[in-house]
This record gives sequence, structure tokens and C-alpha cells, in this order.
Amino acid sequence: MAVSSSARYIKTSISNSSGWKSLITFTVLLLAWISGFSSRLFAVIRFESIIHEFDPWFNYRSTAYMVKNGIYNFLNWFDERAWYPLGRIVGGTVYPGLMLTSGSIHYVLHTLNIPVHIRDICVFLAPTFSGLTAISTYLLTKELWSPGAGLFAACFIAIVPGYISRSVAGSYDNEGIAIFALQFTYYLWVKSVKTGSIFWSCMTALSYFYMVSAWGGYVFIINLIPLHVFALLVMGRYSNRLFTSYTTFYILGLLLSMQIPFVGFQPIRTSEHMAASGVFALLIAMAALKYMQSVLSKAEFKYFFMVSALLAPVMVFLTVVGLTYAGIVAPWSGRFYSLWDTGYAKIHIPIIASVSEHQPTTWFSFFFDLHILVTTFPVGLWYCIKNLTDERVFVVLYALSAVYFAGVMVRLMLTLTPVVCVLSGVAFSRLLELYLKEEENPPPADSDSEEEGSGEKNNRNLYDKAGKLRKMKHEQQKESDGLGVNIRSIVIVAVLMMLMMFAVHCTWVTSNAYSSPSIVLASYSHDGSRQILDDFREAYYWLSQNTDNDARVMSWWDYGYQIAGMANRTTLVDNNTWNNSHIALVGKAMSSNESEAYKIMVSLDVDYVLVIFGGVIGYSGDDINKFLWMVRIAEGEHPKDIRESDYFTDRGEFRVDAEGTPTLLNSLMYKLSYYKFGEFKLDYRSPAGFDRTRNVIIGNKNFELTYLEEAYTTEHWLVRIYKVKKPDEFNRPRIPVSERKIKRSKIFISKKTNKRKKGTIKNKPTVVKGKKASS
Repeated sequence: MAVSSSARYIKTSISNSSGWKSLITFTVLLLAWISGFSSRLFAVIRFESIIHEFDPWFNYRSTAYMVKNGIYNFLNWFDERAWYPLGRIVGGTVYPGLMLTSGSIHYVLHTLNIPVHIRDICVFLAPTFSGLTAISTYLLTKELWSPGAGLFAACFIAIVPGYISRSVAGSYDNEGIAIFALQFTYYLWVKSVKTGSIFWSCMTALSYFYMVSAWGGYVFIINLIPLHVFALLVMGRYSNRLFTSYTTFYILGLLLSMQIPFVGFQPIRTSEHMAASGVFALLIAMAALKYMQSVLSKAEFKYFFMVSALLAPVMVFLTVVGLTYAGIVAPWSGRFYSLWDTGYAKIHIPIIASVSEHQPTTWFSFFFDLHILVTTFPVGLWYCIKNLTDERVFVVLYALSAVYFAGVMVRLMLTLTPVVCVLSGVAFSRLLELYLKEEENPPPADSDSEEEGSGEKNNRNLYDKAGKLRKMKHEQQKESDGLGVNIRSIVIVAVLMMLMMFAVHCTWVTSNAYSSPSIVLASYSHDGSRQILDDFREAYYWLSQNTDNDARVMSWWDYGYQIAGMANRTTLVDNNTWNNSHIALVGKAMSSNESEAYKIMVSLDVDYVLVIFGGVIGYSGDDINKFLWMVRIAEGEHPKDIRESDYFTDRGEFRVDAEGTPTLLNSLMYKLSYYKFGEFKLDYRSPAGFDRTRNVIIGNKNFELTYLEEAYTTEHWLVRIYKVKKPDEFNRPRIPVSERKIKRSKIFISKKTNKRKKGTIKNKPTVVKGKKASS
């Protein structure tokens, strides 16, 4: 018995030891950080340490400029290479948090004599911050439910595809650090509401300030927190803790957010921020009412309350309308309307609708990015609603609003993913609490009790019937206990299998869908061998080496950041898209015929024109597939010159073959994409001029360029660069096509000899943007 008691004591001591719990928590969070970091390295391992996509190239270029010239020069930097001839004031049109974070890390490492290039810091910044996001998610879930649920949530968000899609190595974008700031701000807010501490409220404001400096999604925070306060007031949950938390956060956060140059006075002059101001005024009024209730009599307070309830809403409404009418408060922006009306952007702001990540989310995307968390997320939401507290009201509002916005826009799946991980952690934690709970066995009877019960045993023959009943009941209880153990084991194994499938799915999605840089494409041949298509960097390198330093390149706005970042050449438009008229002018040039486009190019001092053409390799993200958006944006500014209906056939089809409209077949974009393509054969089986992307033979083959000449075409025809002729070049004699000595062949740069040579393109595997596919 002494041994048994000692064993029980040791077991109880170990289970109640806070040291073991801290060690387990630290180990799980460390493993989550390592797993999240490692799963984001597929792109670096398969290709190299490079910057991906489009926006990250501007962020990297800005960071490199800041590291070289200092923070104050960066904030006052006027970029002459962007938006020619307008230019761009970078410091006043960018969220500097990303650059400051990378620059600070670079400064600290070099202070410690660790020579790391700023590019490598930019490449690995998002994977590093994924660990901080896991920790902040753990802290938030711990405050909302329990430490066990927090560990589940941390592990989920470390590898879930919905977050990895914007935080892989090389994806140097604002969201890489913003999701950490978002979760950490929410954790501090929940902490401040629970404690009513001014310290935690100030920390919330500081975290919010970092979020404002990092990403425009801070508007989600400054609307969700007031919504939480308003909901608590409506539910009758007003408290001094709530008053202290929100008033401190709002005042300090308002002052700090206005220190960001790009934000400026927006928090007090735009409609997106008015909800926070209104809730602040409402909370002050509620505190005043509480005070008046303690001072006035019951009848006096009732009269005062009735008058205030009638006058206050009218005064607030008239004030907001008056300030809006006077121009002091800006009206709702088009981006705000597009969140409530999915067709608004396509009609009124086509440049927003043209971006693929601004499209509504499909059901497939939810399962693709969240997997089993889609099914467990409502369970955690129900547990929070069932056991409602002030802080759980917040997570319920967070979940419902994030679900709506994620359904409206694919990009906002990023804001839904963290709360899905939090509530799924609650669901799995509650499930395992039920099925891993140990049954407490009754202590064994000692010898004295056995002796005292000996008399009862001698008289059992008098109670045969009762004894049989007790025996049957005891056997049934044993059977039920055995069945319960089996059910618990089955459920636990099923949950572990689900979690394993979730981990496998996350790894597969990250590897195949989110780890392919847009500037380096890969394809697989029939024999399984992989081929790297490096046309983008090849073209940008050619621009940097074979054009004047002040050469101006016209292209669609998608490629502006990459041209400026890799080729270091002046562009007319880029991904900032701040000037719709300038973009529409470029769209008009691409949509017009060559002579009309030449007038526009001369007026803009264009030296080179760059287009993306995927007809040879089957690249679906080329400019022909984007062409209708160029037409729509140009029509919005120049409706008399450009009409979208002119580019569709009588049956309403957009075709590039012989049935295409003359307006389309003679447009500048069509000619620059298909120049000399009518003489080109993909292989011996395909006819000349066969477009592999659109699976048709082009309709206009035999044409020549009058005002432009081909300057360079990459190895797989993916990027084509044309030089704009000067007026004095038109008088030069032209060599007829029949007398040219060089037949149409592919000229490219050999990777080994770095010399120009000729070679025809054979059958190439099909490539789909962002994914790999066989031909």
C-alpha cells in the first residue's frame, strides 16, 4: 500500500508540475516555428534565393535604397524611374513597416559582424515571421480558451496553406509581417479587455501602430475593435474595464497612426475610420450616463435619458452629413463599395476587377486553403457562443466578419485563416479533453474494512436474488466501461489520422501551388524531367545591358515593378496603379492600331515596348489573355476612341483566329505578340502560326511593323521587346522579306557560352502560370 501511495503521489506531482507544462509548451511552439519555416523553403531549394511575384520587387528595391541611403532619404525619395513623366514620391505613398523591419534586422546583424546581404533578409523574412505568428496565435487562443487550444492553433497556422500562400520564402510582401501584427494586436486587445489595464491598452496601441506601418489591412482592426465594443454595449456588458481599454487604445492609436506619412490625416478624415470615432463618442456618453445616474434622482435621470436618446443620434447624423458635404470627411471609397457589391468594381473600377486576387472566392478555394479546418471551425465557434464572455464576443465577431469578406474577395482569405485556426484549435482541444479524460478509480479497500464486511458475506445466501442483480449490474458496468475505452481509442485514432492528412495536404499544396516564383517557370516533359524557363530574367538582363540608362519602357502595369527592379529602367506605369488615367493611356496605345499608338508613344517619349506572349509554350498569363482589361480600362477614360464591343465578333466571342474582328487583328498588342509568328511552326505536326495557349491558328499572319522594330525575343518567345523608331528612321531603305538572309529562327543567349546563337524551338511542355503541368 505504501508503494501504491508513493506512485500515486509521484504521478500527481508530475502532472501538476508547471515546469513540465512550460517545457511542453516551449517544445511545441519551437517545433511549430521550425515546421512553418521549413515548409516555406521549397522555392529556394528548387530554384534559388530570389524575390517572387511583382509587388515584392518594389519592396526589395525600396529596402535596398533605404539601407544604402538611410531612412530619411528613403522617406523623401522621389523615384524618377516610375510613372514617367510624372514620377513617384515613394516615402509618402508606401507603408514603410516592411522596409524598416528588414533594414533593422540588417543593421543589427552587421553590428554583430554578421555579413548578410539585404536580399537574403528579404527572402527569408516572411518564413521567419511565421514563427512569431504562431506564437501570437497561441497567446490569443490561450486568452480566449485554454493553453491546449492555443498549441493546436499555433500548429495549424504554422502550416496552413491560406497563410503560406502569402509568406513563402521570396514572397517579400506586406502580408508577411502584417498577419503577425494583426494577431498580436488582437491578443493585446483581449488582454486589455480582461484586465482593464492601461498598460495592456498602450501595448495594444503600439502593436496597432506597427500594423498601420506595415499594411493597409489595418482598417480591419480599427473597425473590428469598435464593433466589439459596440456589441458589448448593446448586450449590456458595459464596464470600467471596457471604458479604460478602448479610450486609451483609441486616443493613443489615433495619434500614432497619423505619424505614418502615407496615412496622415486619414483616421480623422475618411469614412472608413468614422466607426471608431462614433464608438468612442458613444462610450463617453455611456460613461456620462452612468455618472448622471448616480447623481440624479430616478425621475430626473429618466427625463434626461429620454432627451439624450432623441437628440444624440440626430446630432451625430447631421454632423457626419455636414462634414461629408463640406469635404472635410471623405466619402466611402470604391474599394469599400466593392466589398459589399461584387459587381461594382467591374462596372466602375475595372482596374481593381482586373486583378485575379480581387475576384470572389470559390468553394474549392476554401477547402484547398483550409482543408479539414473548414469543418472544425464552426464547432469552435459554437463552443465560444455557448460559453460567452466579453473576449469570446470578440472572436465571434471576428469569425463572422472574416467569413463574409473572404467570400467576397480571394485575397481576404488571409484574414480568415488566423481565426479559423484559433477556433479549430478550440474544437480539437475540447474533443481531446472529452476523449482523453482519465477515469478516477476508487481506492482499494484496506484489510480492516474487509474484516468488518465478513459478517455480511456470511449472510449473502439470504439475499441470492439481490446478489444476482448486483452481479449482473456489475458485469454490465464492466462491459460499458470496455465499450467506452474502445470508442475513445477509435475517436483518438481518427483524429490523429485527420491531423496527419491535414499535414500532408498542407505540404503538398505548399510544394506544388505556392512555391513557384512567377519570374522563373518550370515545366515537366513526358519523361518526367524538369525544364527551367528563365525568359523573364533573360529579357530584363538584356534591357539592362543593351539599352541606354535613361531608356523608357512601355508595358502593361503588371510588369512595371519587375522592369524597374531587375532591369533598372524607367517605366510608364507599374503595380501601384495610383493614376488610372495614365494606365488608361497605355491601354489605349495597346488597343489602337499601330499609327494611332505611335502618336501616343511619341508623346510619352517611349523608347521600347515590352509584351508577354505565351503562344509558344502555352503560358496562359500572357498579354493577349489580359487584353480585354486593357480595352475596358482605356474605354473608361477614352470612350469615343476605344469601345469593347469592337473587339468581339457578332456572336460575342473574343477570337484571335480568322474570325477575329479587324479592330483586334490590327491592334498594336496583337501585332507585337504575333509578329513573325505566322511563319513559325511549333513542330512538324502543327501548322504555322498555331497558338498553343488559345489552340487556334492566328488570323493575321502576313503583316509588317512600320513604326517599331523587333529588338529582342527570349528563348521561348515569352518576352518580346520592340524598339520604337524615331521619325528620321522612316526614310531608310527597307530590305524585302524575300531577300533577307536569316530565316526566322530563335536567337537566344546560351547559358554556358553567354554568346548569341541560333536555334529553333522544338516541342515544349505546356506551362500554366503559377503551376506546373505537362503538355
